[in-house]
Amino acid sequence: MNVTEQTKELKKYLIGLKNRFENTAPPENRRDRDFFQKVKNETSPIYEALESWEEVTLILVKERRVNVHPHQVTSTRENMELILMHSYFMDARRKRYMELHNSVLYIFDQIINELDEKK
Repeated sequence: MNVTEQTKELKKYLIGLKNRFENTAPPENRRDRDFFQKVKNETSPIYEALESWEEVTLILVKERRVNVHPHQVTSTRENMELILMHSYFMDARRKRYMELHNSVLYIFDQIINELDEKK
């Protein structure tokens, strides 16, 4: 899977997480073992995809095929990880959540657009 496909997949996850944040009630008990297991099972593939995406994208940045700073790639991964947790535990204000969401979305769109232009 190339970086464009990985980024598009992560973008789909991002949109799904936003829908979850906006349409799901907070957990009754955050320390519930079943809830924790559910979160772990649902988020593990996203964490793995993020890790892979970061590695490959940093290589593209180093080769100057994408006009993004390496720090932006790392920050995007960190922000996406925060979004993951906030989407399940509902422990962030909507404004903060949307700031993180828009920041990640901006970088994803920038990478997708640049790679599509170079095809």
